[in-house]
Amino acid sequence: MTGRPLVVLDNINKHFGDLHVLKDINVTVHAGEVVVVIGPSGSGKSTLCRTVNRLETIDSGTITLDGEPLPEEGSGLARLRSDVGMVFQSFNLFAHKTVLQNVTLGPTKVRKKSKGDAEKRGMELLDRVGIGDQAQKYPAQLSGGQQQRVAIARSLAMDPKVIMFDEPTSALDPEMVQEVLDVMTDLAREGMTMIVVTHEMGFARRAAHRVVFMDGGQIVEENTPDAFFTNAQSERAKDFLSKILTH
Repeated sequence: MTGRPLVVLDNINKHFGDLHVLKDINVTVHAGEVVVVIGPSGSGKSTLCRTVNRLETIDSGTITLDGEPLPEEGSGLARLRSDVGMVFQSFNLFAHKTVLQNVTLGPTKVRKKSKGDAEKRGMELLDRVGIGDQAQKYPAQLSGGQQQRVAIARSLAMDPKVIMFDEPTSALDPEMVQEVLDVMTDLAREGMTMIVVTHEMGFARRAAHRVVFMDGGQIVEENTPDAFFTNAQSERAKDFLSKILTH
């Protein structure tokens, strides 16, 4: 089903002051695998996501991407970041650039693609996420769901090895959530390696190969979606599921 170990977090610890936000985290994500990270607010999910491309530093442990340890800083880090796509809760698009310019900026600046090649590929990706007809508009002219799809296209334009999604639908109006999840589900089917922090349990059930449940900075449980949602093993996971699956 899945390939080589692509992202390996080995014994990761992270503190914010006195707060121990990640406690001995061990996760391996294989190429082509979709891992959904769920858990209550404040459990460390987003922090975990942000350590993988060094937006957050770690106190101890090692993180490797495709067999290489994460560099501390410098050009190695920039190269690594281009291999790890990020899609955030807020879309982080450049307001003064068109949709197509937002998507082509990384490939031309970081990957050194020609403008023509980047624009051709950018249009393909905008079509793929269903908004090719919006290419010349500015982000403010788009709905939140469309903006998030631009952010996904922008991430894909870098040909990343893995894409991290940090609660990509939580800032969206309810009617826009599905259009973004549909794009993510398609990517999952196409074999994109994805680590997704989300509250959308339907997506987790449908698209994940594995669910990782975090609470209090620890990985409490991990399993296939089917096993996790129908037969959670830990009391904390059962309690969490009873609260969210009833409404």
